[in-house]
Amino acid sequence: MAAFIIRRGPGYLKCCQTGVRLSHAQAACRDILEGELEGIREAGTWKTERVITSKQAVKIRVQGKESGILNFCSNNYLGLSSHPEVIRAGKDALDKYGAGLSSVRFICGTQDIHMDLEEKIARFHGRDDAILYASCFDANAGLFEILLTPEDAVLSDELNHASIIDGIRLCKARKLRYQHKNMQDLETKLQECKDEARMKVIATDGVFSMDGNVAPLAEMCNLADKYNALVFIDECHATGFFGATGRGTEEHFNLPPGRVDIINSTLGKALGGAAGGYTTGPKELITLLRQRARPYLFSNSVPPPVVACANKVFDLLLGSSGFAEKVQANTDRFRSQMTDAGFTLAGENHPICPVMLGDARLASNFADQMLERGIYVIGFSYPVVPKGKARIRVQISASHTFEDIDQTVEAFKQVGKGLGVIG
Repeated sequence: MAAFIIRRGPGYLKCCQTGVRLSHAQAACRDILEGELEGIREAGTWKTERVITSKQAVKIRVQGKESGILNFCSNNYLGLSSHPEVIRAGKDALDKYGAGLSSVRFICGTQDIHMDLEEKIARFHGRDDAILYASCFDANAGLFEILLTPEDAVLSDELNHASIIDGIRLCKARKLRYQHKNMQDLETKLQECKDEARMKVIATDGVFSMDGNVAPLAEMCNLADKYNALVFIDECHATGFFGATGRGTEEHFNLPPGRVDIINSTLGKALGGAAGGYTTGPKELITLLRQRARPYLFSNSVPPPVVACANKVFDLLLGSSGFAEKVQANTDRFRSQMTDAGFTLAGENHPICPVMLGDARLASNFADQMLERGIYVIGFSYPVVPKGKARIRVQISASHTFEDIDQTVEAFKQVGKGLGVIG
C-alpha cells in the first residue's frame, strides 16, 4: 500500500492510485489491513465471489461462461426462489403494497400480510405465535438478550452457527459450551448449573450447515426434562424440506410438535430464498420479543414482496406438495453414488453433502475444474471450516433431476481422478 501513497503536506498523505487525501492514521490502517489480506492469499483461503447473471435456479448463468451451469451450491433446497407462483406473489405485492414500509414495525411498518405470514409460520410449526425479523441472524441476536438474565444459564454446542454464538454473547447469563453433539458432556454441564440457574436453555443448530449432521434432538429433550431446561434450535437448514413433511429436525426424529420450546429459522433459504427470519414458540415469549427485542424494534419491517413470496411458499408447503420427498430421493442418489465412487462424504443423509478434501488449495482448484465441466460448487476452507478440513459443500434441491445428479457425480469422478482424490 505504501507504494501508492505520497506525502503532500504536514498531517496528511495522498493516495496516488485514487487521489484520496488520507491522514497518517488512515494510511497506517490501510497497511495493516493489506497485511491481513495478503495473509489470506498466502494461506490459499482467499474467497472469490463468482458473479451470477441469472435468477437463482437449478441452471444459472455465470459471468464469463457462455452456457448454463448446473447449480449445486445453493440453499434453495425446494427450488422455490424462482417458482412461478412465488415470483407472481412478489410482483403482485410490489404493486399493492409498495417496495417497503420505510419504518419499523411498531411505528408504521406492519401490514396485514406480515400478520398473515406470522400466523402461517406458527401453524406450520405447531406453535402459539411467531415474530418476523429481517434475517435469522437478527432473530438469533434478538432472543437470548431478552430471554435470559444473569440468574440464568445457556448451554451451547461448540459448533453452533456464528449468529447463535453472537446472540449468546449479548446476554448476561452464565455461558457453558458443550462438545459437539456430545450428550454426556452436555449432561455434565447441566449438572454444573442445575442448582444455581433460575432458567436453563440448551441451544443448538438443528442441522449443522458445514457438516450436514443433525443434533441428537431426542436425547437432548430427555436431558432437558431431567434438568428442567428449555431447548432452542436454529432450523435454517431444515425448515421446509427436512423430515417427512418438511417440519424440520423435530419431525425427523418423530418428536411431537411443540417438543422443542423455541425455534428460529429463515425465509432466505428453502422458504423463498429472499430474506427474513423468525422466532416461533410460546405466546408470552413472542409478545415479550415484540416489546423488547432490539433487532425487531430498530430495524425496518421485512419488505412486502419478500413477505408475499414467503406467504406463497407456506401455502405450497401447507398444501402437502411433496417437496421434501423429492429432496430426500435426490440426496440418497447423490450420496450413494459418490460413496461408491470412493469419495468421503460428511453428514447424516441430509441434502448438505460435504465432499471432504482436507487441503484448502485442493478444494479451490477442485471447484474451479468442476465449473469448467458445467457444475457450480464452491470450495470451503478456513475460517468457514477448521484448518485441514476443506471441502466441497454440495447442496441438493427438489428441482434437481436424477439426470442432473448423475451428470454432477460423473464430473466429480473426472476431476477427482485428475487430482488424485480417488483412484
